[in-house]
Amino acid sequence: MAGSPVVRDLGRAEYLTTWQAMREFTAQRGPESADELWLVEHPPVFTLGQAGRREHLLDPGEIPVVATDRGGQVTYHGPGQVVVYTLIDLRRLGIFVRELVYRIEQSVIQTLDQSGIAAQRVHGAPGVYVQDPASRAGGGLAGFAKIAALGIKVSHGCSYHGVALNVAMDLEPFSRIDPCGYAGLPTVDLSTLGASISWRDAADRLTGRLVQHFTR
Repeated sequence: MAGSPVVRDLGRAEYLTTWQAMREFTAQRGPESADELWLVEHPPVFTLGQAGRREHLLDPGEIPVVATDRGGQVTYHGPGQVVVYTLIDLRRLGIFVRELVYRIEQSVIQTLDQSGIAAQRVHGAPGVYVQDPASRAGGGLAGFAKIAALGIKVSHGCSYHGVALNVAMDLEPFSRIDPCGYAGLPTVDLSTLGASISWRDAADRLTGRLVQHFTR
């Protein structure tokens, strides 16, 4: 399709090297540079956004912590999680950050719907959530668990960073942080919710949805 983002599969890649590559790509791109979606799976790492407070790192242990330049608080990346970085020229697409976030979240919601999972946004808390009656999280998130985290950086009208969807993970590291800065917020994955889907199939479905939402 004309104007479709290029999808690049990076396989398993370290967070730091991928972040540096995103920054270099964004700094060097020009008005005609194609938008890109980078699909990746990271080894275990905690990342702190620009507003991240270290008190939300409860017990990182042996897992490295990286202070990065995306928005948001603290999150975890690890095997079994689909990460897609959205390298989008917002000016060329004619959208602002709020619309970028909406389209990314909508792509995740549609991907989960394909597996029979009802997911939704929560006002004021970027990301995608499922209902969880046991959740006692604050900030309007009581009754919800998080299944996808989102963090964005915009430089010269172009975005980088993106979205992380939990597919089939070891969820224990999330208990070592206040996910996205919310104490008591449960984190779930597709496997926990009973969806039998491989990492590859989830990745293909999510990138397919993102391509649709970011094709000019």
